[in-house]
Amino acid sequence: MLPKLADNKQEITAKSLEMAAYALILLPVSKTLPDLPGAAELKAVMKRRDLKLDALAKSPVAVQLPGGTLAVYAMLKADATTFEAHELVRKGLALLLGEHPKSLTLAVFGETEFKARAADAAVYAALVNAVQLPSRKSKPDAALKSVQLFGHQSADGFARVKALAEGNSLTRSLTVQGPDELTPGVYRKRIKALAKHYGWTVEEYSFDKLKKMGAGAFCATAQGSPAKDAAIVRVSYKGSKGKGSGVRSQGSGKPVAFVGKGICFDTGGHNLKPAKYMQGMHEDMNGSAVVLGILAAASKLKLPVALDGWVALAENHISPEAYRQNEVVKALNGTTIEIVHTDAEGRMVLADTLTLAARAKPQLIADFATLTGSMHYALGSRMSGVFATSSALAHQASRAAIASGERIVVFPYPEDYDTQLDSTVADVKQCSMEGEADHILATRFLSRFVGDTPWLHMDLSGHNCKGGLGAVMSDANGFGVAWGIALLEGLQA
Repeated sequence: MLPKLADNKQEITAKSLEMAAYALILLPVSKTLPDLPGAAELKAVMKRRDLKLDALAKSPVAVQLPGGTLAVYAMLKADATTFEAHELVRKGLALLLGEHPKSLTLAVFGETEFKARAADAAVYAALVNAVQLPSRKSKPDAALKSVQLFGHQSADGFARVKALAEGNSLTRSLTVQGPDELTPGVYRKRIKALAKHYGWTVEEYSFDKLKKMGAGAFCATAQGSPAKDAAIVRVSYKGSKGKGSGVRSQGSGKPVAFVGKGICFDTGGHNLKPAKYMQGMHEDMNGSAVVLGILAAASKLKLPVALDGWVALAENHISPEAYRQNEVVKALNGTTIEIVHTDAEGRMVLADTLTLAARAKPQLIADFATLTGSMHYALGSRMSGVFATSSALAHQASRAAIASGERIVVFPYPEDYDTQLDSTVADVKQCSMEGEADHILATRFLSRFVGDTPWLHMDLSGHNCKGGLGAVMSDANGFGVAWGIALLEGLQA
């Protein structure tokens, strides 16, 4: 649950700062300090550390004020990107939230436009980092319960910021749960509870139903689990008739479809992962959690656009029933697939899920998956890779990244890469044993299952970044939720 937020257009006073145990103060970059509470103490600290004032634009500085308040000062560049603003605020908040305060004070100074932007970044970072992620520690840390903002008052009470924080927090809360807590069966129950809360409709395609339908790619991965609780779940948000967040519905009335990989645990199957690479594989369902986070944020914002969320929930087990190399399976759209590596299960469950999503005739499909190690090698963990079926969609994806602060790189996926997926016994190989450019090969493989539908594919190399990323302090950072909302706004504006 997000803490309570109170915003005040009046600038913070010395008395208010003295009453605040923990405070973050954001200023525009300047060579001189404005007249603000704690200025004398800040100057003294900067002098002691032999720092120039503009150093606050790179590293926030904590100052212990005479009354006991721990105040952190930071300077934000006027032309800072959303990502840079989020990073700076996160660094400042880290100096405060490490002491697990119950209340937090934020203050912004400067011109009106600057204060509005700084306030958005500060409030978002404060709210998203206040949420306690699921933990089974016997003594949990104290929770931040209230946030007070001085210097700016939001016309809508920071509705958009709150919605993004709620969606991001849902994504991270699902992602960090262990494989004993979030099995496909438990996940399905959680989705039904979320649907009741947000007003979504739910349609489940169980393992048995999918097997009868001929979804051989999904079932090949799921059949190794003795629980047989795997399913493809469709959740639908019908869209608000109100004004929402400046987003207007297109005349076609077709929904936007978000598809997410939901492998609740990935052993690698018969091609068993070594311990080093199996650690953390409970997060292989992160793509599905991103989809739910986007739908949650859209629902809170009452966006007037219909959305379908398709999540492929399964586990990739090793067992006598698990699928094996050299088998040939038939996907839902009739494509026959030669199995090359059982640890390439993500593209298998996505193949049939994308087929179902495409059959519903959406205006756009965007999928999210922790799919390939090669994308992580290409970009590291501070950005994610995206593929698009057109240059126009690629530009929209890039604009959404700039607006949201969730950075991407758009990759090509030319047809000549298909030769590496040629099979002598089936229509296509699942992957190549060589592993070269697997992020591109995986995209070429998946492109066979979307038909002519405009399509974006995000390989979530940035979903987990040690020490945090952007506004988020936890390693699991909810990458994709803010991008998805910005994408919707860009598509419909």
